[in-house]
Amino acid sequence: MVVDKMPNMPVDMDDFRPATEEEKAYMVQMRPSSTFFKDGCRRLFKNKVAFVSMIVIILITISAIFLPMVWPYSYEQQLGVQPGKPVDSSYNNLAPMEYSKSEQARIDAGESVFPHIFGTDAAGRDYFIRVVYGTRISLAVGFFASIIVLVVGMTLGSIAGFMGGRVDMVIMRIVDVIYSLPDMLMVILLASVMRETLGSALEGTVLAAIGSNIISLFVIFALLYWCSMARLIRGQILSLREQEYVLAAEATGAKAGWIIKKHLIPNCISVIIISTALQIPSAIFTESFLSFLGLGVNAPMPSLGSLASEALNGISSYSYRLVIPALVISLIVLGLNLFGDGLRDAFDPKLNQ
Repeated sequence: MVVDKMPNMPVDMDDFRPATEEEKAYMVQMRPSSTFFKDGCRRLFKNKVAFVSMIVIILITISAIFLPMVWPYSYEQQLGVQPGKPVDSSYNNLAPMEYSKSEQARIDAGESVFPHIFGTDAAGRDYFIRVVYGTRISLAVGFFASIIVLVVGMTLGSIAGFMGGRVDMVIMRIVDVIYSLPDMLMVILLASVMRETLGSALEGTVLAAIGSNIISLFVIFALLYWCSMARLIRGQILSLREQEYVLAAEATGAKAGWIIKKHLIPNCISVIIISTALQIPSAIFTESFLSFLGLGVNAPMPSLGSLASEALNGISSYSYRLVIPALVISLIVLGLNLFGDGLRDAFDPKLNQ
């Protein structure tokens, strides 16, 4: 016979009363629900360098889009040239915040004249609006070239990583061949060929303003610059295709395209965002370099590279015309690189374990 040696303890009925809301809040510390994107944005905003770079890029982009709409001068307007009147050469090569003789006479007469913040070039065109418009062109080329690289690289990389076998081998051997090609030489050769073949076909169309050189640049990005993106996405999908949810989808009879679109690509979205953000400054630098060589947009439309190339003619007298577009290119590329690094630190799960 077992004797219970525990003394009879009185039961306190207050221990069984429902807890109040204050007691629940004190005892249970509830964390608000979050998502991968929210957590990544929170980490990104805590990175001061990346956040400041993002603000700078946003301000530059907004300025490049909206300033030409309200600026009193256009990028192609030659201020000293009027129909039926002799050319006023006093508008040419004005220093920053300097006025021509006719503008100074209007100011003396009590009229208001909008200043030339960066002066004018040798043709009498306002240099500030040309820099702003060149920034717009460079940003647009960088953005659309990165979209092309994203679409081609993501498509081929996901197919190679998921299908494997001969498909993977063929695509990766194509990547190896493309890596062996000199991309700058291919750009120059293709630009020369397309200038002859597309020059007459583009006349009178919307694409005539940017010219065949920029179209050839887009073609080169679609043909050559997708390899890094494809390799990166292929590596991610190779590690994801053996996961249980992919095997379960295959067991239920799901097609390869559906699995890639619904399961694999969403789980690679952080890598895709980071790679695209880092691809934009590379595309901008490539466009600026080609424009500097004369293989960019057609005159009189400016880009930052063509403005720097034109400034070489008067570098001893007007050196600021070379410094200004070079500083804008450096600021854009540096800001995008720092922002891309911040995205990688915020959205790469391997760096936040």
